[in-house]
Amino acid sequence: MLLVLKFGGTSVADIERIKNAAAIIAAEVQKGHKVAVVVSAMAGVTDQLIGYCRDVAPLYDPREHDAVVAAGEQITAGLMAMALQQRGLNARSWQGWQVPLRTDSTHSKARIIDIDAAAFRQRIEEGEIGVMAGFQGITNEDRITTLGRGGSDTSAVALAIALKAERCDIYTDVDGVYTSDPRIVTKARKLPRVAYEEMLELASLGAKVLQTRSVELAMKYRMPVQVLSTFDNAIGSDLPGTLVTDGDDTMEQNYVTGIAYTRDEAKITLVKVADQPGVAAAVFGPLARAGINVDMIVQTAADDGETTDITFTVGKADLDRTKKVLEDERKKINFTKLLAAADVAKISLVGAGMRSHPGVAATMFETLAEKKINIQVIETSEINVSVLIAEEYTELALRALHTAYGLDGK
Repeated sequence: MLLVLKFGGTSVADIERIKNAAAIIAAEVQKGHKVAVVVSAMAGVTDQLIGYCRDVAPLYDPREHDAVVAAGEQITAGLMAMALQQRGLNARSWQGWQVPLRTDSTHSKARIIDIDAAAFRQRIEEGEIGVMAGFQGITNEDRITTLGRGGSDTSAVALAIALKAERCDIYTDVDGVYTSDPRIVTKARKLPRVAYEEMLELASLGAKVLQTRSVELAMKYRMPVQVLSTFDNAIGSDLPGTLVTDGDDTMEQNYVTGIAYTRDEAKITLVKVADQPGVAAAVFGPLARAGINVDMIVQTAADDGETTDITFTVGKADLDRTKKVLEDERKKINFTKLLAAADVAKISLVGAGMRSHPGVAATMFETLAEKKINIQVIETSEINVSVLIAEEYTELALRALHTAYGLDGK
């Protein structure tokens, strides 16, 4: 069996933890498995390197930024290979450009185009443990790129697909995917199994266990991914974590699988915009051109029958830029007032069983009403229902909804 093992920043935060991760790898090898490894930078190193870039040049060249920031994973890969060699194992480090992992040229958030893993796989077949630096790739112009925050998850899944591995194990500081954030909801339960589409929704709606793009890749190529803790005694082959894979018939029994949340959104309302064709394009076109992602959108007709209020959410980090873009377009859009609020949170129910189970949204609305929590915006899809509420009620809402849908553990 060929496995890809990925170790996140907290799992390789210092030399002792790197040695601990090497022990996990060695245990898998001892079971007779062929192993490829993908590593993140040691915890805090990427932020330190980004800080260096900003100190030198606040408006830095993104190509040179990637050349600097990619060094964090390169250091870890070399140290991990040494730790494995100290255990008598045949191991070597590989940088993204050596594999090579080809990406587009969108520096700092590049997307993978292709992986030519033939040489890498040959060495694994010969008994070597390949340790690849995650988070990085190379353009067709041979410039180093990075894949964005959490990009090592995507590197690992992509490598597993290229190698036709049996499974990709993501070792982190949590022991799996929970029904909600266990730091807030003490009765949250670990899920032994989650369907790809559910994990994709959870990741995109605030669950930070896996990078969204890594789940997209896994779902597209049907690559099983396991999330597990580096700090437990069990290794990946014991399947102690949460397996992200195809759904099964049992999914219908638990129509809500998990509840995600994010405090990273801000709300914008444009008051009294002319209610006529083209107004939405006038609002959202300039935001798209500015590279600002818009999430929830609701349009409410005013009493006069001639105007409408448009409310939507953006990332909190984009709030000031959003306000500037809209103010610059004020005459074209013709709104009377711009209201902005950063003290909001989005709460999301996720579950494949929602497709065939009526009343899911109604239960959510009734539960929040009982707790006197006002819903500001609602958004739905086939397998999720999301609401925007005041940030101060985040924890109350999570706990109440977790109980309402029968997700509480013992």
